[in-house]
Amino acid sequence: MILITGATGHLGKATLKFLTAANPQLKTAALVRNPDKAGDLAATGAELRKGDYDDYASLSEAFAGVDTLFFVSSNDVHSRRTQQANVVKAAKEAGVKHIIYTSFQRRTEDGTSPVAFIADAHIETEKQIKASGIPYTILKNALYLDLLPAIIGETLPEGRPLALPAGNGKTSFALREDMAEAAARILAGSGHENKTYEIAGTVSLSFDDIARILQEITGRPVTYTDTTPEAYTEAAGRAGVPAEASAFWAAFLTAVKQGEFDFPGTELKNLLGREPVSAKTYLQSVYAPAKA
Repeated sequence: MILITGATGHLGKATLKFLTAANPQLKTAALVRNPDKAGDLAATGAELRKGDYDDYASLSEAFAGVDTLFFVSSNDVHSRRTQQANVVKAAKEAGVKHIIYTSFQRRTEDGTSPVAFIADAHIETEKQIKASGIPYTILKNALYLDLLPAIIGETLPEGRPLALPAGNGKTSFALREDMAEAAARILAGSGHENKTYEIAGTVSLSFDDIARILQEITGRPVTYTDTTPEAYTEAAGRAGVPAEASAFWAAFLTAVKQGEFDFPGTELKNLLGREPVSAKTYLQSVYAPAKA
């Protein structure tokens, strides 16, 4: 039995759909908070199991009979440590034989990173999984390529540059759909125990590179300029972005400037058996001018 947590979220749902489409013979289950609101997952053939990261008893019950657990990290920044500790403890109690955990890329692990508020919980969870004695696979996911529109805006600015506090830092962006397909291949495959994979694109890009790609796609001038986190959050506020969201992105962009996410490689490519979707291909789907 393979159980996918976070099955109503983007990554979990996509992983479940890739897994069941390619391997209909596998026995699968999906962890959901409210089965009544997850009817679309039933079409995958997966058994719906009710569970909540905050409710240890529900996890213990949901993990019964599970051999392989696809553990999608919590998106609750404030409660993530406790929630994820619950998952690891419940998996150990239930006799889970393999945990695949979705972590994230980082260069700094001493608490000084601008995104330590994210990294620290992942680092702690990885340690807990390894200490549990359960065979593991750690997926250190790159920043999502499909979050670029949230960073630079779904509509490009007219007559002014993309002003972001990312300096000349580079990032090995990857698409969530590619990450999900790679995870599904790991879940259905073998030989992945006690390994850590850098799930990232084969090249790293700066925002100068991204601006050049956007200029090529749109056919109009697009440039990038470095700015301060304060100027960025102030401009985001004027555009109606909530303060918490702009502070979140300012931290990530400052981390980009410091090289926190510059880990290009071939591990995602090898798992997929093809080239990952490129930044140009993805950005073309979002920003290419509509044809008359």
